[in-house]
Amino acid sequence: MNRPLRILLATDAWRPQVNGVVRTWETSVEHLRRRGHQVEVIHPGQFASVPIPFYREIRLAIPSRRQVTARILEFDPEVVHIATEGPIGLAVRAFCRRRRWRFSTSYHSKFPEYLKHLAGIPVGWSYRFMRWFHSDSSAVMVSTPTLEADLAARGFGNMRRWSRGVDLSVFTPQPRNWTQYPRPILLYAGRVSTEKNLEAFLTLKNPGTKVVVGDGPMREKWQREYADAVFLGYRMGTALAEAYSNADVFVFPSKTDTFGLVMIEAMACGVPVAAYRVVGPIDVVTDPKVGCLNESLDTAVEVALQNGDQAACLAHARQYTWERCTDQLLANFVSVTGAVKS
Repeated sequence: MNRPLRILLATDAWRPQVNGVVRTWETSVEHLRRRGHQVEVIHPGQFASVPIPFYREIRLAIPSRRQVTARILEFDPEVVHIATEGPIGLAVRAFCRRRRWRFSTSYHSKFPEYLKHLAGIPVGWSYRFMRWFHSDSSAVMVSTPTLEADLAARGFGNMRRWSRGVDLSVFTPQPRNWTQYPRPILLYAGRVSTEKNLEAFLTLKNPGTKVVVGDGPMREKWQREYADAVFLGYRMGTALAEAYSNADVFVFPSKTDTFGLVMIEAMACGVPVAAYRVVGPIDVVTDPKVGCLNESLDTAVEVALQNGDQAACLAHARQYTWERCTDQLLANFVSVTGAVKS
């Protein structure tokens, strides 16, 4: 990008939420600003909010049309990107439609599958809404070829690739000092919630110690039920890198994530990954030396422990840079007036 841009980001996922979407956009905003771009974020903290009935840890914003319009007009953006399909995303989408502005969107999570799991909402209903939401987007950003193919088969269009990165100044191998846990150490990092399929990890029969890094609505219940697992709560930055580095294998049980940022963070710390052969892991775990994908998570763990190679993991993770991701993001943005930025 040859000149600084005024970029408006609309997102229903923002601090204090802790998840891959928030971390991705916090890092992306930081890199955009480093390059001299002005970035304004419309986020839930700016509005009244209510807790989601079936997920009370996360609050939904209640943005008024007047509030959203005032924020957008005051910033006067050249680019509008809508990151989520929630109330803020809907409000900004509606504004752009009224003004006949072009905008881009991103597809971060398989919400139809989440909603089916959490609230019993039929997947077909949710995908109909998602297709409608993204149908007016001039660039629907997706993280992997497999996700793009899956969405194309469901009727989505205008898709462009936007990968993810890892901060190699933070996520790097650290000394192994967890001598209190019997090895091998099997590590999970992420939200402690049902949609992450975490019970598939907690019920693994492999020997060793299962360690959970993260928090969420199911932590208290599962901490009681799975006494053989160690629950450490949230870890950030170098503390999270320390957890990765002390693991013998990183286990990613989710079947609904579209990428899985934690997988490349674990690899950057020299740790192989065990996961299911589903969207996300299929495009990330592409070498037997960096992990194993299998319909049996127990088998995936066993094979990853046998074949995992630290040097291969490090080399694989170094392919994912935030600089490259920022280049892709800027190339995908569209001007509100209609000209594609390049």
